[in-house]
Amino acid sequence: MATIREVAKQANVSVATVSRVINQKGYVSEEARTAVLQAIEKLDYRPNRVARSLYQKKSGLIGLILPDITNPFFPQLARAVEDVANHHGYQVILCNTDEQFQKEEAYIQALESMHVDGLIITTNYSDNPNYANTDVPIIALDRVLQGAIPTVSSNGYAGGRLAAEWLIGHGAERLAMITGPAKFPTIRKRHEGFEEAAGDRLVASIESMFHFQDALKAAEKLFSQHTFDGLFAANDVIAAAVIQAAKQRNIAVPEQLQVIGYDGIELGEMITPPLTTIAQPIYQMGEMAAKLLIERIEGGPIEASHHELPVHVIERETTKKKG
Repeated sequence: MATIREVAKQANVSVATVSRVINQKGYVSEEARTAVLQAIEKLDYRPNRVARSLYQKKSGLIGLILPDITNPFFPQLARAVEDVANHHGYQVILCNTDEQFQKEEAYIQALESMHVDGLIITTNYSDNPNYANTDVPIIALDRVLQGAIPTVSSNGYAGGRLAAEWLIGHGAERLAMITGPAKFPTIRKRHEGFEEAAGDRLVASIESMFHFQDALKAAEKLFSQHTFDGLFAANDVIAAAVIQAAKQRNIAVPEQLQVIGYDGIELGEMITPPLTTIAQPIYQMGEMAAKLLIERIEGGPIEASHHELPVHVIERETTKKKG
């Protein structure tokens, strides 16, 4: 790989002149500029990103920290972030923490050493002090972090209410819920909204991680201890586990059990029967987070600290038709 000194030698100019051409800083004659550009092309020179970031105080990199890349929800978020970042000339470094605090800590340190311009965080550790202490601009996505860190999420409370109202409106009388980890404020809102709208019809509630096998165990426990004809799952992966558990017990969906999920990921269309779900505007959430972060990086104002997007029902075949 060519070095900046080799480019300078090829162009018959100083290293400082090559640096001014690359960074577009300072005066360079047109003759020298042309010679440098020709030398760069001939030698296929690629400037060291870290060196450029130290000089320009900008790396063109955005760090995206996700808790579990195997959950289909997060790749859809990542796609939106990447699309917006690329459009504005930034590249995204995706970091999958596997929900491990130590791994998340290591990624933060690595990203800071690379002089990333900003971070988008979807973390399971909202009290991580590193986020409050860093000088790097941060946007929280689908999570709420401590301190004055802007957040983008969907309206989980309205989504929970909508799920209960939908099940009741389609004939369910005894409702159950498998909620996600209660430590996440965005997940608690889904629980609270469903619980309030369900009222006395709510006969059982159980917590599960957002992994299929954990959700399968939660569903088995729920089926063994309670009788219900409508169930709200806090995400679509949990809903898929419920449908499988119901099938193993010869419980017909939706005739005997109506199921509604939350997220609106593509998985919902692939399972049998296709899943009725409360859809988050996943792409728009990632898109907004990326745009807000770039505004912060480039010095623009952000008016609201919390941006909450609306949700809606996607009706498929795990709930009954009205009438």
